[in-house]
Amino acid sequence: MYRESLPEKKGMLFVFPTSDIHDFWMKNTIIPLDMIWIDNQFKVVHIANAQPCTEDPCKIYAPRTLAKYVLEINS
Repeated sequence: MYRESLPEKKGMLFVFPTSDIHDFWMKNTIIPLDMIWIDNQFKVVHIANAQPCTEDPCKIYAPRTLAKYVLEINS
């Protein structure tokens, strides 16, 4: 949140204790990000191009299937 940039080849990995439909929003995020949901077998199950939130409520980004990890990288 509140980042104005993200270095090239860097990202944020979210590791959840269980597989689920983990949704995200871009509140207070000012750079576009690609969100990549990954299941417990390390298979990519969903990708979203998430844009900064300009409305309230913010758009929700969610996979269509269970995931255990979400990787956020520069869009």
